[in-house]
Amino acid sequence: MFDLIDFKAVLVIALIFIPLEQLLPLHREQAMTRRHWLNDVFYLFFNGILVKFGMLAVVGAVMLLIGRFIPEALTTAVQSQPLWLQAIEALVIADIGFYVAHRIFHAVPFLWRFHAVHHSIEEMDWLAAHRVHPVDQILTKSASYVPLFALGFSSEAILIYILIYHWQSVFIHSNTRIKFGPLKWLVASPQFHHWHHANERQAYDKNFAGQLPFLDLIGGTLLMPDQMPEKYGVDEPVPQLYHQQLIYPFVADAGSAAPIAEAAPAAAKAE
Repeated sequence: MFDLIDFKAVLVIALIFIPLEQLLPLHREQAMTRRHWLNDVFYLFFNGILVKFGMLAVVGAVMLLIGRFIPEALTTAVQSQPLWLQAIEALVIADIGFYVAHRIFHAVPFLWRFHAVHHSIEEMDWLAAHRVHPVDQILTKSASYVPLFALGFSSEAILIYILIYHWQSVFIHSNTRIKFGPLKWLVASPQFHHWHHANERQAYDKNFAGQLPFLDLIGGTLLMPDQMPEKYGVDEPVPQLYHQQLIYPFVADAGSAAPIAEAAPAAAKAE
């Protein structure tokens, strides 16, 4: 179901983050085999196939619609830049797309049902990064990738962004107490992203960026106190098995506004 390269990447990530979480744990009491960890292993190995095909369809369709309207002079100018500059620009542009899409998934009640699967995580670790409903991941990643392809960024610059995104995604979910000091406003860390998952009222609809916290500062959605959250998850009854979570957004009670409002106030306001 997954190729050898994917398996090697998973092995490398596991060999780095499992020891790291034991050496520098944020929540010492949390077991390595925490609740529902096997469910997230299913996401790790099987979600990628659905996401790859879905993204190919979505990004391909959007590019067919908008590709002809992109000035050739613009794409030529982008490609003429040095790789290091393209990589920086790609990271910023892609994370703006991620920020906007992520915020929409919190604001629109139907889309929140897909995103609630990710927020149902009650104990954060490196595996938690992989519990994302495929519809959520396809649309959010497409919002990042479409501008990069449309503007003509080189494949090398896009690959650099992809590598940074995947490694940082695992890191910011990890059960580690690593902080970046003054760089915390520039580079996302567990200190930044754990607050996005906190089941505390002050944390609702905060910290949407994937890599760049200053986007939340600009958007008025930044929250990064010195202490770390103690409680994660949502109040709505999201099931905890892979196959149940895949269908949850389609069968969730549309009238259950109260649990959704508790987890994402913006969604309730949008109704």
